[in-house]
Amino acid sequence: MTRSFAALAAAFVVLAALSACGQKAELTPVAGQSLPPKPFGAEVQPDARDLLELDTQAAPDRSVELRTRSEEREDDPFDLPPEEGDDPA
Repeated sequence: MTRSFAALAAAFVVLAALSACGQKAELTPVAGQSLPPKPFGAEVQPDARDLLELDTQAAPDRSVELRTRSEEREDDPFDLPPEEGDDPA
């Protein structure tokens, strides 16, 4: 019982130490390396911070509007019945 508790405590200490080692400094390229080449047509070379930002299509804003009551669905022109004679099996 004591041995398993000691192993559990040691694992907790290791996990706590690993979770606290996040980098807080500014990102820079590794020594001897450079940032990716300037995109074609760009006037300035983007820095590390610019390269890490997601554009709107990659991370769209989420709609958090909640429905408070049921509403009729709008007509969907692409919701068509299956064609006659089609056998899905």
